[in-house]
Amino acid sequence: MRWFRRLYFRLLYLRNPPWDTQVSPPELMDFIARHAPGRALDLGCGTGTNVITLAKHGWQATGVDFVGHAIEQAKVKAQHAGIEADFQVDDVTRLKNVRGSFDLILDIGCYHSLDEDQRTLYVKNLSRLTSPGSIYLLYGFLRDRGGKGPGIQETDFRDFEEIFDQVDKELGLDRGERASVWLTYQRKAA
Repeated sequence: MRWFRRLYFRLLYLRNPPWDTQVSPPELMDFIARHAPGRALDLGCGTGTNVITLAKHGWQATGVDFVGHAIEQAKVKAQHAGIEADFQVDDVTRLKNVRGSFDLILDIGCYHSLDEDQRTLYVKNLSRLTSPGSIYLLYGFLRDRGGKGPGIQETDFRDFEEIFDQVDKELGLDRGERASVWLTYQRKAA
C-alpha cells in the first residue's frame, strides 16, 4: 500500500494539491513572531512555502519531502524569493541526510498520513533531531476512535509525550469540514 501512497502524492504534485495553499498558516506566523530565529526543519514540506517563510524571517531552514517534483518546485520558489534554504528529497521515516539538532520541527499534514510502523520511525527521528527546549509543531486531521485511513488519534499523542511536553493543543476544522488539531510540543530536559 505504501507504493500506492507514493504514486498518489507524486501524481497530485503534477498539478496543485489541495493542501498546497502557497500561504503559511497563522499558527506558524504567530510562532515566528514569538521566537528568535534558529534552525528549522519542515517534514513533508511540499513546494516549500513554509521553509521559505521561515528563511525570510531569519531561520536556517531545511525542507524534506519524498516527492521529487515538489522539491524541485520548492527550489525554484526559493530562488525567486531570493532566499537560501536546504531542500532534500527524502522519506520522513528515514531522513538519511538530515543531521544535527533543530530548534523547530514543523509538520503540517505529514504525520497523519503515515501508518503505524512509519510513525514509530518518524518519532525516533524527532528524538534524534531535537534537543531540550526544541519545539515540535504538528498539524493533522483527527481520526475517530477505531476509524480507518489518515488521521491522528489520542493514542498517538502518547508517543510524542515520551520525549516532549505538550505546550498547546488547538482543535479546529480543516476547511470547515474535517476535525483537525494543532499541537505544540517542547522537548523535555535531559
